[in-house]
Amino acid sequence: MKKVSTNFIYFFGALGGLLFGYDTGVISGAILFIEKQMHLGSWGQGMVVSGVLLGAMIGSLVIGPSSDRYGRRKLLLLSSIIFIIGGLGCTFASNALILILFRVVLGLAVGAASSMVPTYLAELSPAVKRGVVSSLFQVMVMTGIFLAYVVNWGLQGFYTGWRWMLGLAALPATIMFLGGLFLPESPRYLVKIGKLDEAKAVLMNINKGDQQAVIVDLEKITEQVNMKNEGLKELFGPMVRPALIAAIGLTIFQQVMGCNTVLYYAPTIFTDVGFGVNAALLAHLGIGIFNVIVTIIAMSLMDKIDRKKMLIWGGLGMGISLFVMSLGMKFSVGSKTAAIICVLAMTIYIAFFSATWGPVMWVMLGEIFPLNIRGLGNSFGSFVNWFANMIVSLTFPFLLDFFGTGSLFIGYGILCFLGIWFVHTMVFETRGRSLEDIEESLREKATAKDGKALKTATK
Repeated sequence: MKKVSTNFIYFFGALGGLLFGYDTGVISGAILFIEKQMHLGSWGQGMVVSGVLLGAMIGSLVIGPSSDRYGRRKLLLLSSIIFIIGGLGCTFASNALILILFRVVLGLAVGAASSMVPTYLAELSPAVKRGVVSSLFQVMVMTGIFLAYVVNWGLQGFYTGWRWMLGLAALPATIMFLGGLFLPESPRYLVKIGKLDEAKAVLMNINKGDQQAVIVDLEKITEQVNMKNEGLKELFGPMVRPALIAAIGLTIFQQVMGCNTVLYYAPTIFTDVGFGVNAALLAHLGIGIFNVIVTIIAMSLMDKIDRKKMLIWGGLGMGISLFVMSLGMKFSVGSKTAAIICVLAMTIYIAFFSATWGPVMWVMLGEIFPLNIRGLGNSFGSFVNWFANMIVSLTFPFLLDFFGTGSLFIGYGILCFLGIWFVHTMVFETRGRSLEDIEESLREKATAKDGKALKTATK
């Protein structure tokens, strides 16, 4: 196997996150023009925005689990091709129905990337820096969102600018495909299919030639690969249950805390509190820059601060920011000061999300499941995340009309505090532990519970 720089591996391995961010973020500006040209109501807007989310649900369910059978690399290449097709299809969509259809196609690739990229990065990084490497996915997501904001602002003056906004996704998708041709396969998958020499070469590369670390990793991986894989039965079985509960809770709370309503509809919210379209897109652009910076800072701290602490403090900051933002919205009519407070609170809210729940959820999703069902587990977690995302995003325009901007986000703020309770009680720590150690602890806990139950039954 030809040796490839680890920086190259991590960059192109995470590039799917950039497309994820771009394709989910670009619609926030494009929808301002699409709704006028295609005469869309609240539900029509929701369908255009949520088309990607529906596709992502399907992609995470169908394409994600296939990575356990065909390998992570092949499926990453496939997702880049689907990104290209979806982006070009949106560019030439002649009506809302066709646009929604190709947004669904884009979603297939987004869902595949969300379930595979965290797994791929986790499996190609040493335990001591797995948090940093896995966080590259969220850095790419936020970078993609920022680029979407730049494109939205730059093309706002063109009548068909929204077509270019959506279609430009094909460019990074092409780059991702070309780079993906040189990526190595996951060493865990290579061991699984019996290619031990190739797996060893990849491990030697990512461990910088540390033979002892490679020997230990190969022994643990081989031991766990030889364990029986029972698929869905194992995923919903007692051994994996703590990981499954953590995954379901983290993926749902990440969405119901309101993060993507802000990311998707921020320009709409800005215009509602009195900003013009140009000012709204410029403010959005500033938020995008801030997000990338905050996410990079968070990435540098990922292996220094416990994951649970980051989630708890992030939830606290997000909840308080949403309450302040709601207050600003209530008094924004005719008050420039209140409108500015609203924008600042929104910026702080997204900063907390970008530093904590944004990257940490995806890092943990790539860590907590056993090797034999890691693709399946990540796929299921991604599906739940995208389902929650779709429900929140599809209902947001309607709820915004019904409750108004000032009241709706109070509900999202309350959910932030419920998320803190969930993390404190249901989530286990993963920082600094190898993937094999995490799996072994799940097995030990399940065995201990079985033994305790047997003793109780025989008394």
